[in-house]
Amino acid sequence: MGELITSIEGGVATMVMNRPEARNALSDGMLAGMHEFLARVERDEAVRCVVLKGAGEHFMAGGDVKRFAAMAGMAPEERRRHFEARIHANLHPVMYLMRRMPKPTLAAIQGAAAGFGLSLALACDLAIAADNAFFTLAYVNIGTSPDGSGTYHLARVVGMRKALEIAYLGDRFDASEAQRLGLVNFVVPAAEFEAETARLAGRLASGPTRAMANTKRLLHASLDRDFEAQLQAEALSFADCAASEDWAEGVKAFAEKRPPRFRGR
Repeated sequence: MGELITSIEGGVATMVMNRPEARNALSDGMLAGMHEFLARVERDEAVRCVVLKGAGEHFMAGGDVKRFAAMAGMAPEERRRHFEARIHANLHPVMYLMRRMPKPTLAAIQGAAAGFGLSLALACDLAIAADNAFFTLAYVNIGTSPDGSGTYHLARVVGMRKALEIAYLGDRFDASEAQRLGLVNFVVPAAEFEAETARLAGRLASGPTRAMANTKRLLHASLDRDFEAQLQAEALSFADCAASEDWAEGVKAFAEKRPPRFRGR
């Protein structure tokens, strides 16, 4: 098996980071697989939800620090050039795909979500965690600042003062604290984690996909727009949704007092 296992079933596209012996530490092969798969499912109308998981007992323990240690002997400017080029070329394209993905994205977290693992979880629309999950931004512990859009999302979720605490101290916190801070939406018993993840993914995949994509764009854009511009965007988005099959089904189901049967169209 490769470093990323992918599947599509029942409208749910699943990516499993597959380096359990290294707590699924990030690799170039994993990033390449993510980019290829995300670019494909972005255009696949049959896919209506994307789930990101880790193989084994952990979500992701961040970058491959053992590999970094082997690079410590390189000249400082050589290290600077290497990481700047690698982050731009390999990591950023994946983060752009995650941000613009027109289907709900769900991080399913058990065990460690550390360093880039936490950044990656934050880049997903929603997160569900097992009660054995633990979190740390961790970058400060190896003398660097966060990447993977971690600094973009963290302050927006927890506020600037708490984001600085999490980043400066690199402390570890548990799933209940992550939920209290808004970093995860749901915490479930570890024994029920797989079933609850599948249930939530199925619920997202059965929703009105265009409406959720439009909602995602509106909410992200609201952070940078003024009030009038946001109202204009809301009007255009509502009208776009009203032209969809799912809108017609939704209002018909409401009138008939039955659950809607959305098809993602």
